[in-house]
Amino acid sequence: MKVSVGSDHRGVSQRRAAATAAEDLGHSVIQTGPTGDESCDYPDIAAVVARSVADGNADRGVLVCGTGIGMSIAANKVPGIRAAVAWDLDSAQLSRRHNDANVLCLPGNSLTDEEIDAIVHVWLTTSFEGGRHKTRVEKIHKIEAGN
Repeated sequence: MKVSVGSDHRGVSQRRAAATAAEDLGHSVIQTGPTGDESCDYPDIAAVVARSVADGNADRGVLVCGTGIGMSIAANKVPGIRAAVAWDLDSAQLSRRHNDANVLCLPGNSLTDEEIDAIVHVWLTTSFEGGRHKTRVEKIHKIEAGN
């Protein structure tokens, strides 16, 4: 699997932890974002990662900002993206099992690199359950299409 990982200036260390977690699982990683503490605008990074997933250049995406919320809002503007903020193992797992989230957004302000590693691991190894959840995701697609 190819994973696109991005962050703004508030999540550089956590972005690197997320990238390492994905690589440790054998996935190839593309990183986007600042290399140091230079300020940048999170919507720019979210757009790059979300578009790479929507266009099929990456299978999944991971985004980190201070709260994960801004990245999620921006990424969800890209058609075909289901970005979810996860702050623990349960929210990460459920975002995959029930919502088939294809972009994971993480709150860099409140998670350690070790917690990021665990959350990314769970998120990348959890499958979508389908069934009644598939029907619900299909309804999200209809909303997105204007129906």
